[in-house]
Amino acid sequence: MAKRRPSGDGMVRKRDDGRWEGRIVVGHKENGDPIFRYVYADTQKELTAKLRRQIDAYQGADLTERSGMTLGEWLDQWLEDIAGTIRPTTLARYRGAVTNHIKPQIGDRIISRVTPKDIQKLYDRLARSGNITTGAGLSSGTIRGIHNMLHEALAAAEAAHLMIRNPTEGLTPPKLSAKPKQILTEEQLDRFMAAIQNDEVWHDLFYTELTTGLRRGELCGLKWEDFDGEKGVLKIRRTLYKEKGGKLTAGETKTARSRREIVLPASTVELLRARSESALTEWIFPDPLKPERPVSPDSAYKHLKTLLEQADLPSIRFHDLRHTFATHALTSGVDVKTLSGILGHSRAAFTLDTYTHTTGDMQKRAAEIIGTFLTDIFGEELRPWEESAKTAKAQSA
Repeated sequence: MAKRRPSGDGMVRKRDDGRWEGRIVVGHKENGDPIFRYVYADTQKELTAKLRRQIDAYQGADLTERSGMTLGEWLDQWLEDIAGTIRPTTLARYRGAVTNHIKPQIGDRIISRVTPKDIQKLYDRLARSGNITTGAGLSSGTIRGIHNMLHEALAAAEAAHLMIRNPTEGLTPPKLSAKPKQILTEEQLDRFMAAIQNDEVWHDLFYTELTTGLRRGELCGLKWEDFDGEKGVLKIRRTLYKEKGGKLTAGETKTARSRREIVLPASTVELLRARSESALTEWIFPDPLKPERPVSPDSAYKHLKTLLEQADLPSIRFHDLRHTFATHALTSGVDVKTLSGILGHSRAAFTLDTYTHTTGDMQKRAAEIIGTFLTDIFGEELRPWEESAKTAKAQSA
């Protein structure tokens, strides 16, 4: 049996047509035969330079025969491999991204040769004209979602020795340019609370939402086994979502951190205790017409719109009730880390970034409090500092 040639080993020769050809070993087939990468140039000097770059790039590589497949082929295989580990809706979104956005652009590239430059060009094209219907650019959030999926898929390809390194490493996807969040002001919240007070069927669901900030699917997926009336806590263990075809399914929460236990306000504890006494089903919020089933998140959304119209309030999204809860919690003094746990965010930093408008106002109020506090201690010694601060503020206005 021939000696296995190490990766990086190469050779140079002059071809019959006068050009120079170089090759290096980048991996091995199952039978041990080497897999070569070829380089061509018009002169030996030019070839040597190209070959050196290739040797450096493939240093330590040991690709397999499958490294010759295209990126599109690998993504199809990867999606099949993960099909049973993610939600059907997530899988459908991934398939759509691969079919509509990735394959048409770089799907025919050999996977072992996909570069960070290829990926960056893909993102740039999607930002300019990625919408296959209108030709408009995709939102930064959509492109970030594609980036996250590609990062995961190509990390798996790297682990399978199909490429030397994950080309998405080090790339910076577009920054999120989220639309301003809509929240109910205190006055609007009072009007909304008055509207739900007159709605016997839906009052408890919306009251619970406004005092917990749960995601819509989490709220609709609550069971009585999740509620501990003695301790006053609620366990978030599942979420409801629609599969392709419209079937309502209870599945895993959005992330691992979304599985959590939250302490409820006393009013919400009493509300749920009273509700449990007349419960006919395992679901805390059953379908009003078919109580053996949970209420549909779509039905909750539609009824929200009805309530908003009745109260003459802006037509906000259901998720904006979550934003309303979080914003009022922060302005009432709840710290970011605690709120992050209640909301089920993966990191407190994400909560801070999401509600930066609120935390900015809190910092201003904190500065005013500190200024008053220091003046009380140091008295007139702080006057020059205060005057200079006011001058600087006036100049910047």
